[in-house]
Amino acid sequence: MGSSAEYVFVGCYTGDKGGEGDGITLARRDPSTGDLTRLGLAARTPSPSFLAQHPTLPVLYAVNELDQGTISAFAVAPDCSLTPLVTHPTGGSDPCHLAVTADGRHLLAANYGSGSVAVFPLDGEGVPAGRSDLLLLQGSGPNTERQASAHAHQVVPDPNGAEVLISDLGSDRVWRSRLDPVSGRLSLPDTAVRARPGTGPRHLARAAGGALLLAGELAGDLSWYRPAGGPVLDHAGATAASLSSGQVFPSEVAIRRDGRFVYVANRGPDTVSAFSWDGETATLIAEVPTGGEWPRHMILLGDHLYVANERSHNVTIFRIDPDTGIPGVQGEPTGEPSPTCLLRWNPPVIRP
Repeated sequence: MGSSAEYVFVGCYTGDKGGEGDGITLARRDPSTGDLTRLGLAARTPSPSFLAQHPTLPVLYAVNELDQGTISAFAVAPDCSLTPLVTHPTGGSDPCHLAVTADGRHLLAANYGSGSVAVFPLDGEGVPAGRSDLLLLQGSGPNTERQASAHAHQVVPDPNGAEVLISDLGSDRVWRSRLDPVSGRLSLPDTAVRARPGTGPRHLARAAGGALLLAGELAGDLSWYRPAGGPVLDHAGATAASLSSGQVFPSEVAIRRDGRFVYVANRGPDTVSAFSWDGETATLIAEVPTGGEWPRHMILLGDHLYVANERSHNVTIFRIDPDTGIPGVQGEPTGEPSPTCLLRWNPPVIRP
């Protein structure tokens, strides 16, 4: 891969989840213009709804969001073709997120349906072994339809340590656990964030200074929390994720590299909201249509924002004004069947 092109893998829903995709697809990105060119199917696998990569090895991981969930690993060739390595059960239902620890030794997956987190040791080539742990979460919330039990929606390993944050839509909590790097087991969780009842924590982002920004799927808001000297972060503020008068289901939150702007994708009104962030407060500065339906995921790459619109089967591209932080539509959408996740492929630092 030369410097003249970058690559983006796209996860999707397949027929088992009512989607129209076939597996993981590949697109080429022009770094200068931001344009995407669809290259086609890279691997056939059921409902790879979230993707991650090993920090130093050419290995890609996917959750297979099934009633009996699995994770799949693929070797990535220099031309970004994928070779299946292994598939393992997650021990739960509907896994929807996964992440690799910073040391590259463990893969963690969030089982949404059953409210648990699975841990998989990785060998020296990044290949997962069977589960070393399955942490079951407990809790519920006031939304009897969506919060009758725990629903792990995201796992976020600390880039500098053993801590793992787990956003739990069911209990209105972000849990904190510690991963033992030798045993591959997670400690019993304690509360890192106690969100307001009915928030439905979905995805979070770490800001400078230890603050956390949280997309509330059920409350339709963006909230933020700050260290206060104890184990639980203080609720420091919240704002509506969208100005829409209808139902709003935020999906993803992303922070620009310079830390000055925060973006939230809103399913329902099908918009992206841009907020200024001064380290204390998020202030809405713009809300723009995504050019598609049901924006499930988005990523920031340089001065461009890419939005995966699940129900309109496309990925839309925005250029972000570097001064104002406001996104503007760029070019035409790229067709993708039922896209649910975008992953820029960063060439690995070390090759086996």
